[in-house]
Order: sequence, then structure tokens, then C-alpha cells
Amino acid sequence: MTVAMRPQISACPACAAAPAAEALAEREAVKDADLALSLPTIHCAACISTVEKVLNAAPGIRQARVNLTQKRAQIVADAGVTADQLIALLADAGYEAHELDATALRATQTDRAGRDLLMRMAVAGFAMMNVMLLSIAVWSGAEGPTRDMFHWISAAIALPVIAFSAQPFFGNAWRALRVGKLNMDVPISLAIGLAVVTSLWETSLSGEHAYFDAAVALTFFLLTGRYLDHRTRAIARSAAEELAALEVPRARRVWPDGSETEVPVAELSVGDLIRVRPGGRMPVDGEITSGTSELDRSLLTGETLPIYAEPGQAVSAGEVNLTGPLTIRATAVGRDSSLHRMADLVAVAESGRSRYTSLADKAAKLYAPGVHILSALAFIGWYLATFDPRTAVNIAAAVLIITCPCALGLAVPAVTTAASGRLFRRGLLIKDATALERLAEVDTVVFDKTGTLTAGTPEPINLDSLTTEQLSVALALAEGSSHPLSVALAGAARAKGVEPAILDAVSEVPGYGTEALWNGQPVRLGRTGWTGGTELDLTASWLRIGDAAPSAVTFTDQLRPGAAEAVAELKADGTRILLMSGDTEGAVAQLAQKLGIDNWQANCLPEDKAERIASLSETGAKVLMVGDGLNDTAALAAAHVSISPASALDAARAASDIVLLGTDLSPLPEAVRTARAATKRIRQNFRIATWYNIIAVPLAVAGLATPLIAALAMSASSITVSLNALRLRSQP
Repeated sequence: MTVAMRPQISACPACAAAPAAEALAEREAVKDADLALSLPTIHCAACISTVEKVLNAAPGIRQARVNLTQKRAQIVADAGVTADQLIALLADAGYEAHELDATALRATQTDRAGRDLLMRMAVAGFAMMNVMLLSIAVWSGAEGPTRDMFHWISAAIALPVIAFSAQPFFGNAWRALRVGKLNMDVPISLAIGLAVVTSLWETSLSGEHAYFDAAVALTFFLLTGRYLDHRTRAIARSAAEELAALEVPRARRVWPDGSETEVPVAELSVGDLIRVRPGGRMPVDGEITSGTSELDRSLLTGETLPIYAEPGQAVSAGEVNLTGPLTIRATAVGRDSSLHRMADLVAVAESGRSRYTSLADKAAKLYAPGVHILSALAFIGWYLATFDPRTAVNIAAAVLIITCPCALGLAVPAVTTAASGRLFRRGLLIKDATALERLAEVDTVVFDKTGTLTAGTPEPINLDSLTTEQLSVALALAEGSSHPLSVALAGAARAKGVEPAILDAVSEVPGYGTEALWNGQPVRLGRTGWTGGTELDLTASWLRIGDAAPSAVTFTDQLRPGAAEAVAELKADGTRILLMSGDTEGAVAQLAQKLGIDNWQANCLPEDKAERIASLSETGAKVLMVGDGLNDTAALAAAHVSISPASALDAARAASDIVLLGTDLSPLPEAVRTARAATKRIRQNFRIATWYNIIAVPLAVAGLATPLIAALAMSASSITVSLNALRLRSQP
């Protein structure tokens, strides 16, 4: 199922105001919703009104609410109302709709971690403003008891706020120290802790300076960075969960008396009989017990040509039944099915990717020990110079506070948020925190064929070789079948203005084709052997009229929108392009020639793709894998970074770092360029923080870093880093 979920920009005031009003309605509606529909094409308040009017007017609908931001409808309906009925009503009204798993969506409504961070950030921000107001009085010259009073009031505000708001940093620092490691939260926690301790000490001794304002400001700015990072990933998780909810796992179990019941796939057992209707996907591994048909295995193997299916043949979960009803006996269900046989390959591949070290982690490895050593040296130096532990501790704390942990804490999430937002507007969803950094390093792109560079739908290419009479008969026969080749042929013939011939006794022979009588003579459209045709390298359906020699209607896989542009732009940028497919050699060669791809490989098994990518990586290549099928899952996990379209199976989307929400591939080159620009901005932010440290640290070591200087340095560095990140949003 392909769902275009690219965000739309509304031009009307009602659209702009809708998100603020619809969040509460969404939460209330989802509690009792029986059905959920994805509405990818709605874009304004008029769409909301029309869809709700259509749904609420339908029999059995008690309530229907549309959320424009999430492009989703939540429906409370009577028993017996099905999603298919509502989808048909909306289609008549001109709106595309797809069923979502309402139970899966209900499980993801609450983002507790995000709410927790936001609450801590709000508390820290409110306290920071109040403590800063008190500090201004001190900086303005308040002395003696007045200054002490302001310091004690600041302490009363700061202590409980830091104890509550800084918990994420304290917790992460403790977990790192317990295993003998340092992360960015260790110096942050030390800076906050020492700022509070020295400030209390100074306040109790009527000291001139206290760092309560700096400690609270530090906590607020760092929580801001942490929240931005969380929101970037939370949006990715939310969209990925909605995409996963499009896979509604149900099957029709056949009972001994011949009756059928629709049940969740999770309830099936080995030995169960299952009816798979034309157009349905195999829910489990099994063996055909009755019926003949053709199977589409493109998502599993990449083969575009359907295969004949008959009793006794084994089938795998994920294959699509095309023409005739089949009854299968389950031989493997759940984790024992073929869908899980790639788990070991994926696990091995992902273990290699997990060794990637992010820029933030690299910075933390240098920053944490460097700051600790510098602070310790400042303490030792001042103690030896003055033999005053109070002065030495104050200056050591000032060094920790002023070494710009705010700027470093914001350096990555500020840029990641800006870049992710830019790519999301172009239809690309970043799922992994380090995906942008890895995408920036790409020098080789490996494409899958079926469903990735192509739409996975056939397109006739030689209709001009048929006579008008042949086209008319072929159209009439094609309209009597739901086979993908017949559907494509009928659509193309209608587009040419062909009228169908008048046929008698039209019937579809599952697994073979369609036959009928035309002017008293038999006509057939279907498989090679059934019609008397000859084998070709290309996908073909054969038309036979009476005793005349059969004529071939050849097909090619239709290019996905933007595929040619994406390949051309990537090649122009100097990127190496490879095509690897499980399809036949003729089909892959034809596509490679069409797109100008010199390096291609056909008849690839899943392990072949994973091994090829591993060998490329061993030579130093940074590989971007773009694929959509189960046969691509191990390769997606093995690549340096990976992208899958929203139409891919859930397993492929889960293994990828980035999801292409629309059907157009043209954003791929822009994604690589944006990733490179984002990495450049991150490095710039680190340099900004470094220069601030170079300027500010000597002041701190010299004992000149007053709370005012510390607050100004932190604020200036944080604002500069954030503004530098925002430049990415407007970059051409």
C-alpha cells in the first residue's frame, strides 16, 4: 500500500488555526474510536469539512473527526461498519483514504519522555528569569545584607529547580561513571553541582559572587538542546508507527465445515487452513491445498514477472495472490515464518553500523577530560598561589561553568532539528540520530529496482505494433481480469481511445489468463504456453485470435517519479551508482540502460546484496542503500546509511535510517546535499564553542569570570549556535 504523506502548506487562515484546536479533539476521539483512516490528500479546512460531512452522513457512523496536521480521521461507528465502505465513500467524494490499525495508534498517543523534558525545561526557564532579575540587582551594585538577601532568595528558587530539572543530566552522568566512562553529561553535572555548592558556600560567608543564575541558565539551555533532539526523533517515531499501522494483520481462517472467519494473524497456528483471495497477501508460510493462480513475489525477491501457483506449491508470507482464490495450509507462522529468516543477517549487519561514532560523541571524548583537567589545574594553581581553598574552588567552578557546555549541548540537536525539518518538508523522514552525519559521508549509492527505481507496476511498450482490431479484443479480454498486466493493458488501451470489442462467454482461468468468443472464434490473452507464444526476455502477455499466430504485448516496469532525475543528479555530484536486483537479467539490463547506470547486477539473493555492500564497505566506500523489499532488509542494515520508501514493507522501513514519505525520488540528491551542509554547520558550531572557550577560559582561570560574565558568555554562545543552525533552513 502506497501512501503519500508529504506535508502540505496551507494558505487559508482556518488551516493555520486548525492544529491548535484539533489536538484536544484528537485525544478525546481516539479514546473510543473504532476505525482510523489515513487521508494523505487533505490540505485545508474545506477538506476537513467535506470529509467529516461525508463520513457523518454514512449509516452507522456516530462520530467522525478529522485531524489536518496528522492527515487522519478517527471514527466511532456501529458494529458492522467496515473501513472498506468508508474508503469507497471518500473515493467517490474525491479523497484518497487507507485503513490504519486504530489499536496500534492508540498505543502511541502519549509521549511521556517528551512531556517530561518539556516540563523540566519550562520549570528551569521560569526559574531562570526570576533568578536573573534578582541577579541584576546584585550586578547593579547591591551590597551587604541586601546582596545576601538576594542570594538566599536565588538559592531558595534554584535548589529545588535544579534538583528537579537537571535530573536527566545527573542520571546520565551517573550511569556513565558506573561503567567507568565519560560522556558530555559528566562535566555538565559537575558544572551545575559545583556552581550550586560554591554559591551556597559563598552565600553563607556573605561572599560577593554567587552562580545560582548561571547554574539555572545552564540547565535551561541544555534542556532546550535535549528537547530539540528528542522532538526530532519523536516525530520520526510517530510517523514510522503510523506507517506501520497501515499493515493491518488479518487473515481468513477456513473451518472444517467450510465456513470462513476473519482473525488476527497472531491467532493462526501451524496446520490451519487459510483462504487468500485475489489481491490478498500471504499471511504465513504454507502449502497450497486447492486453487490455481499467479503469485507476485516482487517484494520478496524483486521479480516483476508473476509465477504460476497450483496445489502442492509452497508459498511464503508476503507474496501476493493475483488472479484466483487459494486455500493454503500453514506450515510456519509468527517468528518461524520466512519473514523472520533474515533476522540473523539483519542483526549481523546492524552490529557493524552500531560501531559508528557520532560527532557529538567524538566531541565529548575530547571535551569531558579536557575540561576536567583544565578545572583541576586551575584549582591546583590557585591553591598553590594563595593557599585559599575557597578561592581555588570558586575559580575551578567558574572554569567548568564558562567552558560553554551550552553551546556544545546545542551544537548537534539545533542543526539536526533544522535539517530534519527541511527534509521533512521535502518528504524525507529522518529516523536515526546519526543518519544525517552518515548520509553526508556517502560516495556510493546502491539502488534496488522493483518498487524503488520503478513503481512496481507494469507498463505496455509495444501497443503500436498491434492492429486496431487486436487492441480492441485485447482490451475486452483485459477488462475481464484483475491481473496486473491486464489492468495495465486496459488502462493504456483506454488512454489511446480504443473501444473494447463485444465478446461472448468471457471467463478467467486462474493462473493462465482470460478467454472468450469473438465473432464465433476463440480468443485468449494470457501466459505464453497457454496461448502458444514463445518465451521472451521481457515480461509479456500473449494475445491469440482464432488460429492466427499469437501476438506479444510486452511490458516494462514503470519508472518511479523522479528516478531518472535522482540518478542523473547523483552522478553529476560525482557519486558512484550501482543497481542490484533480484529480477531477471533482461529486465535489469533494460532499466540500467534507460537510466544510464553502468554497474548493475541481476538475480541477486538477499545475502548477495548484503555481501556486496559489505565488500564495498571493506574497500572504504560509504554506501547509501535505497530499497523497499524484504530481500533488501539485510542490505539496508549493512549499508553505511539507508533509505526506504513509505510503500516498503514494515521490515524494510524498520531497517532503514530515512523514510521517503512520497513517491518521488528527486529529493534524494537534495537530502545528501542537506546532510553535508548540516555536518558542516555542526562542525562550525563546535568551532564557535571552541573560540568562546579560547576567549573565556583565560578570564575564568585568571579569576575574572564573574557570574555576569559567565551568564553573558553562555547566552551569547547558545544564541550564536542556534542562529547558525537556523541558516540551514533558508539555504538554497
